[in-house]
Parts: sequence; structure tokens; C-alpha cells
Amino acid sequence: MSSPHRPNIVFVLTDDHASNAIGCYGSVVNTTPGIDAIAAAGMRFDRALVENALCTPSRAAFLTGTYSHTSSVTTLATHLAHDRETFVTALQAAGYRTAMFGKWHLGHGPDHDPVGFDHWEVLPDQGEYFDPEFYTPDGPVRSEGYVTDIITEHALEWMDAQGDEPYCVLVWHKAPHRPWLPHPRHAHLFTDPIPLPPTFDDDYDGRGTPAHRATMRIADYLTDIDLKEDPPAELGYADRAVWKYQRYMQDYLRCVAAVDEGVQALTDFLHEHGQFDDTVTIYASDQGFYLGEHGWFDKRFMYEESLRMPLVLRYPARVAAGGATSALVSNVDIAQTLLDFAGVAAPEGMQGRSLVELVTTEDPAPVRDAHYYRFYEHDDRSHHVWAHYGVRTERYKLIYFYADGMGLPNAGDTSYPPEWELFDLEKDPHELTSVHLDPAYADIRRELTLKLWDLQQDLGDSPHPRQPVPEGRTR
Repeated sequence: MSSPHRPNIVFVLTDDHASNAIGCYGSVVNTTPGIDAIAAAGMRFDRALVENALCTPSRAAFLTGTYSHTSSVTTLATHLAHDRETFVTALQAAGYRTAMFGKWHLGHGPDHDPVGFDHWEVLPDQGEYFDPEFYTPDGPVRSEGYVTDIITEHALEWMDAQGDEPYCVLVWHKAPHRPWLPHPRHAHLFTDPIPLPPTFDDDYDGRGTPAHRATMRIADYLTDIDLKEDPPAELGYADRAVWKYQRYMQDYLRCVAAVDEGVQALTDFLHEHGQFDDTVTIYASDQGFYLGEHGWFDKRFMYEESLRMPLVLRYPARVAAGGATSALVSNVDIAQTLLDFAGVAAPEGMQGRSLVELVTTEDPAPVRDAHYYRFYEHDDRSHHVWAHYGVRTERYKLIYFYADGMGLPNAGDTSYPPEWELFDLEKDPHELTSVHLDPAYADIRRELTLKLWDLQQDLGDSPHPRQPVPEGRTR
């Protein structure tokens, strides 16, 4: 399959949408026909992993095709510099019409406003669910209505006004980010009990201090703002935890329902305007999210539910329908993939890999044999997740919790010694028991420790001073 035209690009990104809440990924809690249709017409990525499971750094990785240490966007408090090249600036320079609608979360002001867009309307910081304000090149503008609907509607209006030149539009939603305020039209959904995940009562006995220290347990740390009502007074601790889970999930999934309707509206537009075959459509989230797994909400950890993002892509002119891949791919790969599809050279310094060969050929070469992850925001204001980095291969995962905010704002207690965890994902897919000290895994531990060190050198990142230098390597 081939296309004589440069494709349009429609990139839908959500905030905190877990793969486990998408139909094509096997959800048992909801249906998502709009998102599923993208996968059915193209490719589903089953091992799409983020390089830093936090909103701001992940968005920078999508745009720049670089890791956090390269973009210098490492935490929520670090923003994207206006002179940083992105796939959007490259597309605009190549003649694409470009626009951005929704959640930017990469800073606001002369040094951080969106660059490379012919038109942009972005939410300040996290934005509001109802009657949201948007920053635009002409100043702030407030729109009446529900934020998910408004973002979609404004994107469609812009798409409808474009001529024959190819366009790229980013439709980046706030939803389903906390505090999960759904539209009233979805209040009737998910009133039946929602199944508990099998690890809901995890006690973390098979893992070290970091899992025990995290303040993300649904039973203890969801607030009255999250829940919108008080639990029944007569409930004991265990029953109250389940009640909180149901309230959390009801509103979360209702927010997802509005997103899915927006995705369907975009697809309908492409069909109605004869643009379906020659448009690259991507749906992704900026990271995974805990939906009660291990008793948690939120993200940040390198554990699978947080690390793995949903990613589906269709481009009927070149990508066969109904595909799925278990290749290890990353959010840093998206920039080069879109530029490759558009026939535009990637800016020098991008660190991802184009996925075009993976999705267009029958026997593609491996993308990578290991994925590198790093979370910098040690013990932040509310979640108390230790800073850590690690490597994930097809079967194993090695994590080094170095427990040091390295001077970051709100960095917490660094008196704890660093800790390692190693998981055999084939035998322990829920990552309940670290085998780092198991003698049977000594060779695997040694191999992964070297792989982690070498990946850091290859990518230009610096191992933390606390990390011992592996035998045969130098700092």
C-alpha cells in the first residue's frame, strides 16, 4: 500500500487513560467503540511504554522525540523551552498547517508557549472541566460547556477550514485526569458494580520500601473532592475501600466515555470529507494509570500499569487493518514516526525510532531489545514515590530506586538507602515479588545491571552517584 499524498495527521492524546479501560485492550470495565475503531482499522501496540510516567515530561517526549534528560523536562515544574525543535516545528517548516487544542501543560509565557503551530488554544496548567479558560495567541478566552466536547469541537472547526495543504492537529484532552468530573449526560453509566482488579488487596510484602511508602492507596488517599460524597458511615475499612473504588471508577469511566465520543466525531469527519485513507490517526495517553491495581490510583512508578500507555494508529493508505504488535515501543518514537510518514526529515538529536517499518512491513526488524525509564520527581507533594530508573526487556524488569530528589523542589526524605527490584514478568506479570536477591536470577541480574548502565551511556543520561559501577564498566 502507498499514498501519493502527504498524509494529514490527527493526534489524540489523553491524560491518565489506562489501557485497562479501553475495549481493544481487553477492558472488563467499559467499552470504547471510537478508540477501538482506530485499532480495528490499523495497529494496536501492546507494549507501548513511556520514558517518564508524569504528564509534563511525557508530553515533551512525544513532541521532541527525546528522553527527559535531553529535553530537560524532567518534572511537573520543568517546562519546554520555546527553541526546542519538535515534530510539529518540522512539519510546519515543511508546509504543513498545524494546530493544537487542549492540554499543553508544558509552561505558559514567552519562553514556553506552544511553538510551531499556526493556531493554538491550550488550557492553563491542568485546566477546568466545565466552562474552561483557554490561552490563545490573542490572550485568554473562556468557553462555555464541557472541556472534552469543546476541545473536539474547536479541532473539528479548524480541520473544516483547511484547504488542500496537509495538516497536523493535536487534540490533547484533559480527561480523564483527576478530579474526574464527567458530563451530566453520562451520569447514568456504570451504576452496576465494577469488578475489582485481582491485586486490589495487595499488601506489598514482595516488594521493598518504595511501594510501602507511596501514598496512592484508594482506601486512604482519595479525597472528598475526588469522591464528591462521603462514604456511608457504617462501612468498615475494607468495605469503605471498595465503596471508594466504585465512586472513583464511575466518574473516571464516565470521563472516558466523553473522550471516546470525541474520537468518533473526528473519525466521522474524516470519512465525511474523504480524508480517512490519507490521514494518520493516533490515539494515546501520556502514561498508564492505576485503576485499583495494587489498591492504587495515579501513576509515577515503573510498574506495568503506570509504565504502559495505550497506543493505536491507523493510516489506511499504508497500514493494514487489524494488526497488533508486542514490540517494545516508546513515546519517544512517535515524533520520528509521524515525520517519517510525512516524508519530513527528523531534527538532529531525536532519540526515538521510527515505527513506520514496524507497521507497514510483514517482517520488520526489532525496534529495541530494552526500554529505559526514569522518574525524577522524588517524594513530591502528595504521592511520595521515590525517584528511580530502570530497564524493561521482553521478559524482565530491573528498577533502581535511588531515593534522592537531587535538589528538586519538594524532594523528600533521602535518609533511606537505595533499593533494587527485579521482576520476572513471565512468571509474575503483576509484579508482586521481586527476585533481585534470588540466587537463581544472579545471571539475569548481572546482565540487566550492565544493560541499564550501557543504555544510560548510549542515551547520554548519568547514573545516579549512589548506583555502584557494574563490574567491567567505568563511571
